[in-house]
Amino acid sequence: MVERAGRGMTARTAKRRRPVVGEGRRGLVVGGVAVGLAGVVGLHGVIPNTPGRVGSLVESFLPWCGVVVVLLFVVALVRRSGVGLVALLVPVGVWVHSFGGLLLPPTDVGARELVVVQHNVSDENPDPAGTARALLGAGGDLVALQEVVVPALAVYEDVLGADYPHHVVHGTVGLWSKYPIQEEQLVDIRPRAFEAGWSRGLRAVVRTPYGDVAAYVAHLPSVRVGVRGLTSSPRDESARMLGDVVRGEEVETVILMGDLNSTVDDRGLEPLTSQLNVAERGFAFSYPAVLPLARIDQVLARSAGVSHIRTLPATGSDHLPVAARVSLDPLPPSGRPAP
Repeated sequence: MVERAGRGMTARTAKRRRPVVGEGRRGLVVGGVAVGLAGVVGLHGVIPNTPGRVGSLVESFLPWCGVVVVLLFVVALVRRSGVGLVALLVPVGVWVHSFGGLLLPPTDVGARELVVVQHNVSDENPDPAGTARALLGAGGDLVALQEVVVPALAVYEDVLGADYPHHVVHGTVGLWSKYPIQEEQLVDIRPRAFEAGWSRGLRAVVRTPYGDVAAYVAHLPSVRVGVRGLTSSPRDESARMLGDVVRGEEVETVILMGDLNSTVDDRGLEPLTSQLNVAERGFAFSYPAVLPLARIDQVLARSAGVSHIRTLPATGSDHLPVAARVSLDPLPPSGRPAP
């Protein structure tokens, strides 16, 4: 009996110990994935962009790595993996450093502030009048639109005209302003391979109560995700052209509004984000409107800070409009540096 009990006790003890080894291995798996995820978020710049522009594709969805961290946390809790839980501190810290500031509430800014509304209204919008009325509710000082086509242009001019008596349109992009527009011109950002009629950029000098502002409106070429990865060469070429123009801008304060078909983390926008301030607060995922996954509608600024950006209610477009507060007063250093 003693011998049998001893064998039984040994078997039970062994049975209890086996899962401990398995749990340790599972903890290492969770920990390894966590550390790898931290590397993706913190070192995304070293991910090669060939083949298929993998780096840009990953950077387009970087904030969603936070969801993966939460899922790993749940897995570690269910499996009672101490190793996994400790390892998760690494990606949590990296994610918070990179994106935590966007979760904070809007900061108080000085009196010198402009509210800017940016919207790709869609050339297939079934209700341009309703879209225009919705944008009026945001109370913007400037309204930038893309995919403005005939005959919808007349509708936007009619509905927005009373509140925004000054406007300029070039190609399919337009700017409506409460303040006088002193200068305006087409900005050529057409990739070499595109046909001559393609026109999606403009510049206007707006005389605001706080001084002149060079306002740019742009719609960069679309990208496609397929079996070969991300097709973004035309967009990147257009971004470089726009970056060169902005770099040579003589007016000190610059605000760029547009559908840039990219997130500010994507290296494809580096010609712009390297010289313009990005939003400090707010994720404002704007596309697609039915299930927003990324903010590709941007408001960037030079000699000014984009203190907060938010989405507005859906319109008849496949994009959500965004509204941003742009402070023309000096701001403290942002916790969300441009990539």
